[in-house]
Parts: sequence; structure tokens; C-alpha cells
Amino acid sequence: MVSRFEHPAGGYKKIFETVEELNEPLPATVTGRIPSFIKGSLLRLGPGLFEVGSEPFYHLFDGQALMHKFDFSSGQVTYFRKFVKTDAYVRAMTEKRVVITEFGTCAYPDPCKNIFSRFFTYFKGVEVTDNCLVNVYPVGEDFYAVTETNYITKVNVETLETLKKVDLCDYVNINGVTAHPHIEKDGTVYNIGNCMGKGASLAYNIVRIPPQQKDKSDPIEKSKVVVQFPSAERFKPSYVHSFGMTENYFVFVETPVKIHLLKFLSAWSIRGSNYMDCFESDEEKGTWIHIARKHPGEYIDYKFRTAAMGLFHHINCYEDSGFIVVDLCAWKGFEFVYNYLWLANLRANWEEVKRNAMIAPQPEVRRYVLPLDPCRVTFYDSFLSHVLNLKAFEFPQINYKMNNGKNYTYAYALGLNHFIPDRLNVKTKETWVWQEPDSYPSEPLFVQNPDGVDEDDGVLMTIVVSPGAQRPTCCLILNAKDLSEVARAEVDIMSPIQHKILLKHD
Repeated sequence: MVSRFEHPAGGYKKIFETVEELNEPLPATVTGRIPSFIKGSLLRLGPGLFEVGSEPFYHLFDGQALMHKFDFSSGQVTYFRKFVKTDAYVRAMTEKRVVITEFGTCAYPDPCKNIFSRFFTYFKGVEVTDNCLVNVYPVGEDFYAVTETNYITKVNVETLETLKKVDLCDYVNINGVTAHPHIEKDGTVYNIGNCMGKGASLAYNIVRIPPQQKDKSDPIEKSKVVVQFPSAERFKPSYVHSFGMTENYFVFVETPVKIHLLKFLSAWSIRGSNYMDCFESDEEKGTWIHIARKHPGEYIDYKFRTAAMGLFHHINCYEDSGFIVVDLCAWKGFEFVYNYLWLANLRANWEEVKRNAMIAPQPEVRRYVLPLDPCRVTFYDSFLSHVLNLKAFEFPQINYKMNNGKNYTYAYALGLNHFIPDRLNVKTKETWVWQEPDSYPSEPLFVQNPDGVDEDDGVLMTIVVSPGAQRPTCCLILNAKDLSEVARAEVDIMSPIQHKILLKHD
């Protein structure tokens, strides 16, 4: 039985506090021996600015994007960070107020304007945020910081300078895309987002961005839609955070958490709503699982229904003997988990935080087995599903290069109810755990040992924040086989909570 560390001193509140960017990298103190195959930069994104002037941001996903970087070279490690200079950030800092509405924080017209100027500001329409605080990933030879809107931001991952803002609507029919694309070995990027489909109804498009072009042109300019999934409701698309992909199929899970499009378009411009105001959920709608062929892109016109659930992250999907196996970090019930991520709740005293955690939806690892031939089942909702793990297992990672879209054994994630990385054998359901008191790791990243043979030959890398420690920010490296510590690189500076992680090799 693994003990659960408590956090009564309130140090966890510091991970939701504003920090400053750095002018130059800080040297890290290294303990242990960093594997020789760890070279290049570990990149991380998350919120770093939680208020502007006297105006606070209210939701965890409102804080302005801060990019973190650990550089590894010949056993030496440095840490660096800078804010991504998005329009949302630059305008907020210039005007010393929230200028663009974020996920849970509404921007109001400038109080210094006269009443007529403020009136017309409300009717300018929806100004979508470009606050790219969720993930960073490569497109061709470039890197982009992203959120879940139509805007992505090109960054220089050496200097962390912001280069340019790109509107994906200029290239494909999309209202926004997820921050969790799939990237193939040749660099091809696939992503999903909602769009206006046939008959003036909403739909979901899978977008393909090709790999680096021989003529060095921008791959984004050659983006195209490869397949479209229908929406269960004409004007209420589901919230989509990720999708699944096997070698030959796309998997899309349509949950009952909906975006009320008419409310989004009308209420926003008139009375100043935010994104969170436009979500609704209905348990009776259940969850629909769709599949489509990858080559050529073709929607398969039958779908599978299961009970209502929340969903953010797919673990993996793969084909097996005429079936598609879909492993998910599913949240029980139909309530939107983001309702529990208001900063006021996260900064409450520890007992209150625990009470909120107990009444919030709980995540579990679920496996769904979908027949490619619908004649194999009597009813479309009679497919196989079962629970692989009842623990709060989220922000999953696998050996992506070796096993994405293929049969696999190991998944790694955060145990949300105890803030620690876990390892799960999806075949035997055996688990391994790493933990330390008053420590808050980010999503783990699996890095394969290039000389390794087994699926779990490699290390996990995560950024851990320990508010009470002498050096409160560290990059922790664990053996992926048993989660034993290999090395850590610590710096004497506090860091806030962080999201997705990427290793850029030299």
C-alpha cells in the first residue's frame, strides 16, 4: 500500500503565483548521473502570470503563457524561461488590464473610453485568445506554442523569443484545434477541431500538416482536411481535447460536454461572457465513439454509444484482429471537470481542496474494444469495455516513437490524487509509483534509450516544483522500468504549475 502525502502547510498555493521571466539561464545543481542520450532542450509550457495590474485571472487556464527550458549538454544543465509574447500578453502588459477574454476571465472595455466607444467595443464580435499556454510541438523545422483556438505561435526554442502568430483559419476550415496532435515519424502532423460542416451544421475536421518540404516552404501552407466527423448536435459541438490514431484509423470520442455555439456568439459580444459560460453537459446524451479510415480519409458510417463521461486524454489506440482497442483516461459522469479548476478553489486551504477533490468527477483508465465489422455485435452499444485502473491516472504518456498506434504494455501518468508519477502495465494492471513530500511534478515524458530493445528501456523526465525546498524547481529523471531516481537538476528559483513537455534533441 502506497502512503499518500498530505500538504497541510499550504505550499501548494505557490504553484499558482506569478513569477518573472529570466534574462539569462541559471546553472542547475546536478545530483546523480544524467544519461548520455539526454541531449538538447526540455521545453515546458504553463501559466506564469496570474494577474494584470489590479485585475486577476480567475481560472487555471487563464494565466499568461510562460515557456520553461532545461538545456542538457555534456552532463551540464541550465534553466531558462520567458513569457510568450502573444497579443493577449503584450496588450495586457501595455494597458495593465485584461484585454482579451480568456477561458474563465472576461475582458471588459477600457473604462477610460467614453460610453459610445465602450458600447461599440461590445459589438466588435468575438476576439479569440492566442494565449498559448498548453503545449509546444514541431511543424517541419519550426516549433509552435499552442492552446485550443485557431491561433498558434511560432517560437525560437533556442532563445525562447516569440516569432509570429499564425491563424490556421487562413489555411483550413477549422474553428480551433486541440493542443494534442499526433506526429508521425516523418514529421506529418494530424489534429482535430470543430468546423462548420454540411448543411450549416457543426462537424469535426481532421487536419493534416505535411512534413518539411523539399523546397523549404512552410508546411502549414499545405495543410488540408483529410476527413470529417459529423456532430451529434447541430449547434452544440463537443469539447475536444485529444483524439486517437492507429496505423490505419482515426478515433474520435464525442462526449456530452458541449459548447453552446449560439450562446458563445451572442452572449459574448453583448454582455461579456467567457469560454466557461458557454459549456453545458447532459448525462442523457451519453458518449459516441466514431472511427474513420486514414488512407484515404473516409468516415465509417456507424458509431458506438457508451455511458456519459468526461475525456481529455487518449492513452493509446491500436488495431488487433479486426478490432480497435481504445485506452482512455476517462472521467466518471458527465460534469465538466474544468468547473473545479477555478483558482479560488485551488488556492483554498488544504481541507477545502480535499473536499472539492472528493466531490469532483474521478478519472480512471478505461479500455474500449470496437469491432471494425459491425455485424460482430448485435447492437452498436454492445461492444466490450472494462476498467484497467481505478486510480486517478491522468496526463498519460507512452513510448510514443515505438508504440503509438500499436499494441503496447506500459503507460505513464500523474496520480492526481497524490500529485505523483505512476507507471501502469495495461496487460497485468500492475502499478509503480514515485513520490516525495510537498512536491508537485508535471506530466512525465518518456525518452527512449537509443540502445534499448524493450518498450520500457528509457527514462521519464518531469519538472518537479517543491515550494519548501532550498532549490524548489528541478528536472527529475526516473528509470522508466521501476521509477527509481536516476538524476535530478535543481535550480534556486520558484516555478508555477506546468503543462505539456517536449524534448528537442540537438
